[in-house]
Parts: sequence; C-alpha cells; structure tokens
Amino acid sequence: MFSVTVRDHMMIAHSFRGEVFGPAQRLHGATYVVDATFCRPDLDEDGLVVDIGCARDELAAVVGELNYRNLDDEAVFAGQNTSTEVLARFVADRLAERVEAGNFGGNARGLSTIKVTLHESHVASAAYERSL
Repeated sequence: MFSVTVRDHMMIAHSFRGEVFGPAQRLHGATYVVDATFCRPDLDEDGLVVDIGCARDELAAVVGELNYRNLDDEAVFAGQNTSTEVLARFVADRLAERVEAGNFGGNARGLSTIKVTLHESHVASAAYERSL
C-alpha cells in the first residue's frame, strides 16, 4: 500500500459533558496538529498516490471549517462531545466527501482509504481511518 500524508493545524475551543472529563468539562482551548494520510494499492499513471498540493489545500479547507471556533456553538456537533476521536472522524469524512465530489482530481479515484490523525500533544494523538 502506498501513502501520502499532508499536515495542517487548528485551534479550537470546546467543553465536554461527563465526569470522566474532569476539569475539561469547562470551556478550554486545544491546538491540534492534523495529519491526513491518503492510501492506495497502486500508483496512478503519473506515479502518484494523490496530488500533494491538492491534498494540502483540501485539508486546509476542511480544517478551516473548525479553526478558531468554539465547537460548543457549532450545530454539526450538537449533542456530542467533540473529543479528539470525534474530530478525527469529522475531518476524515469531510475529506472523503471532497474526494467523491472530484475536488482532488481524476487520479484520486484510485484512493482506497483516508486516515486522519489529530495530535493533541507530543505524547497523545487519536486517529480515524475510513474506506473510500
């Protein structure tokens, strides 16, 4: 399996519901480094997994939907905790929608999976991987 990973970052505010979250139940900020990995079993006719510049731009657009936002105020997250895992799935699903819409160009038709990893810090991260 071949893969290409692009990176961006986002800064958000949010709070959690549930005793398990302790002090994170209060409004707080988080800065995530976001990696999006695109995979396919074979390279396209140009020897690529995906156009890196296009992948970077599409990731930036998706991350831009969340950057500098209080996620508690976003309707798309109503009724759920915006854990790192939930946010990784959100980014992966948005990227998949953009692949399916043709935003990544024709060579992206051969992609098989997208994996999004959100790094909370240098010691903790969460990821979500989905098929295309």
